[in-house]
Amino acid sequence: MILFKEIIMPVTIKDVAALAGVSPSTVSRTCKDHPSISKQTKDKVRSAMEKLGYEPNFQASSLATQNSRTIGIILPPSEKEAYQNSFYLEVIRGISQYCNQKQYINTVITGQNEAEILQAIKTMSKTGLAEGYIVLYSREQDPVLDYLYEEGLLYVLIGKAYRNINQTIYVDNDNILAGKEAADYLISLGHKRIAYLSGDHSLLFNSDRKTGYILSLTEHQIPFLPDFCVEVPEVPEAQNQTLNELLTRPDRPTAVLVSDDILAMALEKVCIRLGISIPGGLSIISFNNSLFARLSSPPLTSMDINSCQLGIEAASQMISHIEKPDLMATKIIVPHHMVERESCGTQPGQS
Repeated sequence: MILFKEIIMPVTIKDVAALAGVSPSTVSRTCKDHPSISKQTKDKVRSAMEKLGYEPNFQASSLATQNSRTIGIILPPSEKEAYQNSFYLEVIRGISQYCNQKQYINTVITGQNEAEILQAIKTMSKTGLAEGYIVLYSREQDPVLDYLYEEGLLYVLIGKAYRNINQTIYVDNDNILAGKEAADYLISLGHKRIAYLSGDHSLLFNSDRKTGYILSLTEHQIPFLPDFCVEVPEVPEAQNQTLNELLTRPDRPTAVLVSDDILAMALEKVCIRLGISIPGGLSIISFNNSLFARLSSPPLTSMDINSCQLGIEAASQMISHIEKPDLMATKIIVPHHMVERESCGTQPGQS
């Protein structure tokens, strides 16, 4: 006789949310007896929990009551570069500025790799130490975002959502438009051999700016050369072989669109070593308009993406959704503008 054993899948917070007709974050806040949830909604959620046999972590719930009004800020995994990038510092400044006004606390979560970050988030979520999380980056495949979504934890993304778009609250720039405008500017100066230099292409802002660059070339009937698109996952040294090859080829670019000011400064150093003048021999336009753009030599023309405002808007959305958990997921686009400096010059008669 063969016996079949029935496999019973554990009930998740998403199952409760589906039965109650609310968001997973509303279920999470009901478990914590959060004051922002109405009695009627709490009763509906608790009824669904009882029907499904869902057992919340009451230890976390009681701790959350004592440690409420805290928001976790998640930096990308990095050994050092994330801490040196002024973009993240400016975003955190914006978040802190808004949180201070609303009497919320924020805490930074980071690690050398995704496993370290995930462990920190799991510890905080199990003990109820944070109301929600602001993620300062967006990439194609990310176990951190997958965990936040699957657990029904409230989070706001700075950057475009790659998946679960309709359920994700995010704040972003129009990076495709910004990339196109940067390339349009170089073309208006007479450049036709324009390269695109960026960091990790799995980060969505890098790929979106590249898309805008390609759109500009297409619109102006300039051939797109794949060899002119260079990815350097880390800030390169002055002896970087990839950049050396790009800048010493017979048909080398006369202009480069760079996805980040720090990367543009590294490119300037390579140019100095190779004896290429800026902007006479090479024009450079970058992104972020950070302190690095102003202090580089020559100062960089840079696309200002309003980093601090990104942080303010992310904190505003987070607190709104904490205090009104049934709000629909919102998408905010923060405007950008270009700051012209001395790193770009005219290039007439190029073919």
